[in-house]
Amino acid sequence: MKKVAVVMGSDSDLPVVEKAIAVLREYGVPFEVRVLSAHRTPAAARALAETAVEHGFGVILAAAGKAAHLAGALAAGTVLPVIGIPVKSSTLDGMDALLSTVQMPAGIPVATVAIDGAANAALLAVQILALSEPRLSDALLAARKAGEQKVLAADAAVRERFQNC
Repeated sequence: MKKVAVVMGSDSDLPVVEKAIAVLREYGVPFEVRVLSAHRTPAAARALAETAVEHGFGVILAAAGKAAHLAGALAAGTVLPVIGIPVKSSTLDGMDALLSTVQMPAGIPVATVAIDGAANAALLAVQILALSEPRLSDALLAARKAGEQKVLAADAAVRERFQNC
């Protein structure tokens, strides 16, 4: 199975990134975690992107706050899917990171999730890997079914509670 590279611009992003790590562990997806900066370690970030395929990666997650150019910098160096995770880390409540991540020029796409949306980023990575891993497809379908059952149970409980109001 292909691995997921989980890259953050600063170790201060780790509390957000840990949500992605938990999802990858839940689905049994191998991953590697790195701290690389688009601005302070551009050569190392570029090297990771350029060698990602040969190192067995299938998807890259990139979490960064403020100027948040990490996902775009990584996407510029690879044809692998890159999923940006804008991190709320400034006085602009993450809007700066969101806009820096989502506003990529034509030809260098970055999929972008919500501010601090690391769990969804990991789920999207699992969905991408599931294209060639039937076990992951089955696990995703089972999780969706469990989510459906949970909501239906909550609906039944609320309807029961308020049926005679």
